[in-house]
Amino acid sequence: MTETITVIIPAYNEENSIGNVIRDLPDFVHEIIVVNNNSTDATEKNAKDAGATVLTEFKAGYGNACLKGIEHIKQQKKTTDIVVFLDGDYSDYPEELTKIIAPIIENDIDFVVGNRVKNFREKGAMQPQQIFGNWLATFLMRVFFKSKFTDLGPFRAIKFDTLMSLKMEDPTYGWTVEMQLKILKQQFTYREIPVRYRNRIGVSKVSGTVKGSIFAGIKILTWIIKYSFK
Repeated sequence: MTETITVIIPAYNEENSIGNVIRDLPDFVHEIIVVNNNSTDATEKNAKDAGATVLTEFKAGYGNACLKGIEHIKQQKKTTDIVVFLDGDYSDYPEELTKIIAPIIENDIDFVVGNRVKNFREKGAMQPQQIFGNWLATFLMRVFFKSKFTDLGPFRAIKFDTLMSLKMEDPTYGWTVEMQLKILKQQFTYREIPVRYRNRIGVSKVSGTVKGSIFAGIKILTWIIKYSFK
Protein backbone atom coordinates (compact mmCIF):
# COMPACT_ATOMS: atom_id res chain seq x y z
CA MET A 1 0.00 0.00 0.00
CA THR A 2 1.47 3.35 -1.07
CA GLU A 3 -0.84 5.52 1.05
CA THR A 4 0.31 6.47 4.54
CA ILE A 5 -2.34 5.68 7.14
CA THR A 6 -2.31 7.21 10.63
CA VAL A 7 -4.76 6.21 13.36
CA ILE A 8 -5.87 8.48 16.21
CA ILE A 9 -7.46 6.90 19.28
CA PRO A 10 -8.72 9.22 22.06
CA ALA A 11 -8.57 7.32 25.36
CA TYR A 12 -9.78 7.96 28.88
CA ASN A 13 -9.40 5.09 31.37
CA GLU A 14 -9.32 2.30 28.77
CA GLU A 15 -6.60 0.13 30.35
CA ASN A 16 -8.52 -3.11 29.77
CA SER A 17 -9.27 -2.49 26.10
CA ILE A 18 -6.64 -0.25 24.53
CA GLY A 19 -4.12 -3.05 23.94
CA ASN A 20 -6.73 -5.09 22.07
CA VAL A 21 -7.58 -2.12 19.84
CA ILE A 22 -3.95 -1.48 18.94
CA ARG A 23 -3.08 -5.14 18.32
CA ASP A 24 -6.08 -5.70 16.03
CA LEU A 25 -5.23 -2.85 13.68
CA PRO A 26 -3.73 -3.91 10.31
CA ASP A 27 0.07 -4.06 10.07
CA PHE A 28 0.21 -1.55 7.22
CA VAL A 29 -0.83 1.35 9.49
CA HIS A 30 2.07 3.82 9.60
CA GLU A 31 1.48 5.17 13.11
CA ILE A 32 -1.04 4.53 15.87
CA ILE A 33 -1.52 7.56 18.10
CA VAL A 34 -3.24 7.11 21.44
CA VAL A 35 -4.14 10.39 23.10
CA ASN A 36 -4.31 9.84 26.84
CA ASN A 37 -6.98 12.25 28.09
CA ASN A 38 -6.38 12.42 31.87
CA SER A 39 -6.59 8.68 32.48
CA THR A 40 -6.09 7.61 36.08
CA ASP A 41 -5.40 3.96 35.25
CA ALA A 42 -2.80 2.08 33.18
CA THR A 43 -4.08 3.28 29.78
CA GLU A 44 -0.83 5.06 28.94
CA LYS A 45 1.41 2.14 29.91
CA ASN A 46 -0.71 -0.47 28.14
CA ALA A 47 -0.86 1.63 24.96
CA LYS A 48 2.91 2.06 24.94
CA ASP A 49 3.44 -1.63 25.60
CA ALA A 50 1.24 -2.44 22.60
CA GLY A 51 3.40 -0.25 20.35
CA ALA A 52 1.45 2.99 20.07
CA THR A 53 2.73 6.55 20.15
CA VAL A 54 1.17 7.98 23.31
CA LEU A 55 0.41 11.68 23.68
CA THR A 56 -1.05 13.43 26.71
CA GLU A 57 -3.89 15.94 26.50
CA PHE A 58 -4.78 17.50 29.86
CA LYS A 59 -7.80 19.41 28.54
CA ALA A 60 -10.71 17.02 28.98
CA GLY A 61 -12.87 16.22 25.97
CA TYR A 62 -13.06 13.88 23.01
CA GLY A 63 -12.48 16.70 20.53
CA ASN A 64 -9.49 18.03 22.46
CA ALA A 65 -7.91 14.58 22.30
CA CYS A 66 -8.50 14.33 18.55
CA LEU A 67 -7.06 17.81 17.99
CA LYS A 68 -3.94 16.81 19.93
CA GLY A 69 -3.46 13.85 17.62
CA ILE A 70 -3.88 16.04 14.54
CA GLU A 71 -1.25 18.50 15.79
CA HIS A 72 1.18 15.61 16.19
CA ILE A 73 0.59 14.53 12.58
CA LYS A 74 1.15 18.06 11.30
CA GLN A 75 4.57 18.15 12.98
CA GLN A 76 5.83 14.96 11.32
CA LYS A 77 8.21 15.07 8.36
CA LYS A 78 6.46 12.16 6.63
CA THR A 79 3.15 13.23 5.12
CA THR A 80 0.01 11.35 6.14
CA ASP A 81 -2.49 10.60 3.38
CA ILE A 82 -5.41 9.22 5.41
CA VAL A 83 -6.35 9.70 9.07
CA VAL A 84 -8.52 7.11 10.79
CA PHE A 85 -10.34 7.76 14.05
CA LEU A 86 -11.74 5.06 16.32
CA ASP A 87 -12.54 4.63 19.99
CA GLY A 88 -10.32 2.93 22.54
CA ASP A 89 -13.07 0.84 24.16
CA TYR A 90 -12.93 -2.08 21.67
CA SER A 91 -16.54 -1.58 20.55
CA ASP A 92 -15.30 -1.17 16.99
CA TYR A 93 -13.55 -3.97 15.10
CA PRO A 94 -10.14 -2.42 14.32
CA GLU A 95 -9.41 -4.96 11.59
CA GLU A 96 -12.27 -3.41 9.58
CA LEU A 97 -10.07 -0.38 8.97
CA THR A 98 -9.38 -1.94 5.57
CA LYS A 99 -13.09 -1.58 4.69
CA ILE A 100 -13.21 1.99 6.02
CA ILE A 101 -10.32 3.28 3.90
CA ALA A 102 -11.18 1.35 0.72
CA PRO A 103 -13.52 4.00 -0.80
CA ILE A 104 -10.83 6.65 -0.32
CA ILE A 105 -8.12 4.58 -1.98
CA GLU A 106 -10.22 2.97 -4.70
CA ASN A 107 -12.75 5.71 -5.51
CA ASP A 108 -11.09 8.93 -4.32
CA ILE A 109 -13.84 9.56 -1.73
CA ASP A 110 -12.93 12.29 0.77
CA PHE A 111 -14.59 10.93 3.92
CA VAL A 112 -15.93 7.59 5.11
CA VAL A 113 -17.89 6.80 8.26
CA GLY A 114 -18.54 3.34 9.65
CA ASN A 115 -22.29 2.76 9.83
CA ARG A 116 -23.25 0.71 12.90
CA VAL A 117 -26.19 -0.99 11.20
CA LYS A 118 -28.58 -2.97 13.39
CA ASN A 119 -27.88 -6.30 11.68
CA PHE A 120 -24.16 -6.00 12.46
CA ARG A 121 -24.61 -4.60 15.97
CA GLU A 122 -24.32 -6.74 19.08
CA LYS A 123 -27.36 -6.58 21.33
CA GLY A 124 -26.95 -3.81 23.89
CA ALA A 125 -23.93 -2.27 22.16
CA MET A 126 -25.84 0.99 21.68
CA GLN A 127 -28.08 2.36 24.42
CA PRO A 128 -31.64 3.53 23.58
CA GLN A 129 -30.65 7.17 24.06
CA GLN A 130 -27.77 6.68 21.63
CA ILE A 131 -30.01 5.13 19.00
CA PHE A 132 -32.60 7.89 19.33
CA GLY A 133 -30.01 10.67 19.37
CA ASN A 134 -28.31 9.22 16.31
CA TRP A 135 -31.62 8.99 14.47
CA LEU A 136 -32.62 12.55 15.40
CA ALA A 137 -29.29 14.06 14.41
CA THR A 138 -29.11 12.30 11.04
CA PHE A 139 -32.82 13.06 10.39
CA LEU A 140 -32.19 16.78 10.93
CA MET A 141 -29.12 16.60 8.70
CA ARG A 142 -31.29 15.11 5.95
CA VAL A 143 -33.92 17.83 6.40
CA PHE A 144 -31.55 20.80 6.45
CA PHE A 145 -28.66 19.60 4.29
CA LYS A 146 -30.11 16.78 2.15
CA SER A 147 -27.59 14.51 3.81
CA LYS A 148 -27.41 10.77 3.23
CA PHE A 149 -25.72 10.10 6.56
CA THR A 150 -27.48 7.59 8.81
CA ASP A 151 -24.89 7.36 11.60
CA LEU A 152 -22.46 9.50 13.62
CA GLY A 153 -20.21 6.50 14.20
CA PRO A 154 -16.76 7.11 15.73
CA PHE A 155 -14.95 4.74 13.32
CA ARG A 156 -14.15 7.00 10.38
CA ALA A 157 -11.49 7.79 7.81
CA ILE A 158 -10.71 11.03 6.04
CA LYS A 159 -8.09 12.35 3.64
CA PHE A 160 -5.60 14.41 5.62
CA ASP A 161 -5.91 17.39 3.27
CA THR A 162 -9.69 17.28 3.63
CA LEU A 163 -9.37 17.14 7.41
CA MET A 164 -7.20 20.24 7.37
CA SER A 165 -9.76 22.06 5.23
CA LEU A 166 -12.48 21.44 7.81
CA LYS A 167 -10.70 23.45 10.53
CA MET A 168 -12.12 21.28 13.28
CA GLU A 169 -12.71 22.98 16.62
CA ASP A 170 -15.25 21.24 18.88
CA PRO A 171 -13.47 20.20 22.11
CA THR A 172 -15.98 17.64 23.35
CA TYR A 173 -18.88 15.46 22.18
CA GLY A 174 -19.80 17.56 19.15
CA TRP A 175 -16.67 16.46 17.28
CA THR A 176 -18.27 13.76 15.12
CA VAL A 177 -21.29 15.79 14.00
CA GLU A 178 -19.11 18.86 13.40
CA MET A 179 -16.97 16.84 10.99
CA GLN A 180 -19.99 15.54 9.09
CA LEU A 181 -21.69 18.93 8.89
CA LYS A 182 -18.54 20.51 7.52
CA ILE A 183 -18.18 17.71 4.98
CA LEU A 184 -21.72 18.54 3.80
CA LYS A 185 -21.28 22.32 3.82
CA GLN A 186 -18.00 22.19 1.91
CA GLN A 187 -19.41 19.61 -0.50
CA PHE A 188 -16.76 16.97 -0.03
CA THR A 189 -17.57 13.46 -1.19
CA TYR A 190 -18.54 10.93 1.46
CA ARG A 191 -19.73 7.39 1.95
CA GLU A 192 -20.98 5.11 4.71
CA ILE A 193 -19.69 1.57 5.10
CA PRO A 194 -21.54 -0.98 7.28
CA VAL A 195 -19.38 -2.09 10.20
CA ARG A 196 -19.79 -4.45 13.13
CA TYR A 197 -20.23 -3.02 16.61
CA ARG A 198 -20.02 -4.83 19.95
CA ASN A 199 -20.47 -4.07 23.63
CA ARG A 200 -17.61 -1.97 24.82
CA ILE A 201 -15.16 -2.98 27.54
CA GLY A 202 -15.87 -0.86 30.62
CA VAL A 203 -18.47 1.86 31.14
CA SER A 204 -19.19 4.53 28.53
CA LYS A 205 -18.31 8.07 29.58
CA VAL A 206 -21.10 9.43 27.38
CA SER A 207 -24.04 7.04 27.01
CA GLY A 208 -23.26 5.36 30.32
CA THR A 209 -24.33 8.43 32.32
CA VAL A 210 -27.42 10.66 32.22
CA LYS A 211 -25.23 13.77 32.33
CA GLY A 212 -23.05 12.54 29.47
CA SER A 213 -26.03 11.64 27.30
CA ILE A 214 -27.73 15.00 27.83
CA PHE A 215 -24.54 16.99 27.24
CA ALA A 216 -23.72 15.04 24.08
CA GLY A 217 -27.26 15.56 22.77
CA ILE A 218 -27.11 19.30 23.40
CA LYS A 219 -23.74 19.61 21.68
CA ILE A 220 -24.92 17.70 18.62
CA LEU A 221 -28.14 19.70 18.27
CA THR A 222 -26.25 22.98 18.79
CA TRP A 223 -23.94 22.21 15.87
CA ILE A 224 -26.85 21.29 13.60
CA ILE A 225 -28.80 24.45 14.47
CA LYS A 226 -25.68 26.58 14.08
CA TYR A 227 -24.98 25.26 10.59
CA SER A 228 -28.63 25.38 9.54
CA PHE A 229 -28.61 29.15 9.72
CA LYS A 230 -25.15 29.78 8.27
